[in-house]
Amino acid sequence: QVQLVESGGGLVQAGGSLRLSCAASGSIFGPAYKAWYRQAPGKQRELVASITSSGNTNVAVAVQGRFTVSRDNAKNTIYLHLNSLKPEDTAVYYCYFLYRGTDYWGQGTQVTVSS
Repeated sequence: QVQLVESGGGLVQAGGSLRLSCAASGSIFGPAYKAWYRQAPGKQRELVASITSSGNTNVAVAVQGRFTVSRDNAKNTIYLHLNSLKPEDTAVYYCYFLYRGTDYWGQGTQVTVSS
């Protein structure tokens, strides 16, 4: 069984930065697709960034140039680096792993950006 625990959210002023972490507990052996999603109030959950088992990353157009995704395989952790934050980035951010055909979601961490 895999559990994902996010941390690092909070309240920040526009233009500020945060780093979100997602640590996986349990046994992960082999390739896994990992990603960050976000869901703002009244909106659908959307993909923000992803990183494949080979290390290829992809970032949504809305956050390109401001957000990056990285990983630490030894710690089974992925990170989302949020820079130049805007009020429209306010959302609950979720990490997601696809491992051996099973979806795993974290509990979410709130990011609030004040103007």
